Amino acid sequence: MRTLLKLLGIVLGVAAVLAVVAIAALYVVSERRIDRRYEVAAEDIALPSDPGAIERGAHVAILRGCTACHGGDLAGRTFVDDTMLGRVYAPNLTPTGHGEHMTPADWERAVRHGVGHDGRSLIIMPALELHGLGDADLGDLIVYMRSLDPVEQSGPAPRIGPVGRMLLVFDAADIVPAEHIDHRAPHPPAPAVAATPEYGGYLASSCTGCHKPDFAGGPIPGEKGAVAANLTMDEATGLGRWSEADFVKTLRTGMRPDGSALNPVMPWQITAQMTDVELSAIWNYLKTLPVLPERTG
Repeated sequence: MRTLLKLLGIVLGVAAVLAVVAIAALYVVSERRIDRRYEVAAEDIALPSDPGAIERGAHVAILRGCTACHGGDLAGRTFVDDTMLGRVYAPNLTPTGHGEHMTPADWERAVRHGVGHDGRSLIIMPALELHGLGDADLGDLIVYMRSLDPVEQSGPAPRIGPVGRMLLVFDAADIVPAEHIDHRAPHPPAPAVAATPEYGGYLASSCTGCHKPDFAGGPIPGEKGAVAANLTMDEATGLGRWSEADFVKTLRTGMRPDGSALNPVMPWQITAQMTDVELSAIWNYLKTLPVLPERTG
């Protein structure tokens, strides 16, 4: 018995040492990636001066998820606060917050490249979804940001927990999006506003964070069991049996054609503010995608 207990103690001791080594390695590798600096050429953005720029910029801020993360007044809020995943505070973007000293080039670097003033990647900034944002929309957005009422508010620095670091190391979530962006790629102009697949694809890029680039959906990292729907036209698991009217009604009400509610993670309050043309364009784009079954893992 003593020999067995001694052997068990040795095994547990070795396991504990290995666990400590693994955790230390996880933190070293993840911290190296978090602390990496990126060289992004300054790209100035022409700012519009017409009266409609602020209104257009406000619409961009809603559709592209700025208000969802930074708050309705864009004064910042904590949108991830979990012991294991981490804590992420979307900063105050009003003129008294991060936006106070930002030039158009700074905005461009943050929005389309996910890179902050210190050259490091912003944490969980959806820059991969925004990298293709056109100059005109970005210019409107900057003008809108500069028009905001100043709010005196600040928040804590980001903290990436062990699960968040694991997701980073195994590339299961875009914790530091700047490392996945081609920072030298050109930024083509946005397609014309029309109910076309081209314009729909431009808008739907903001859906890829959850629904994945192929729009087959699947589990959403860090959302505790939430599953993004399959948006391809697969009849069994996707939208193959839906009509455009079903699609539009669902994105405006949060209710599927069968009367069931969308998962609370789905920001239908954002899509509810899309115009008829925008929703029709996205529908026409989704119809062009390869038909895939829903991703299960």
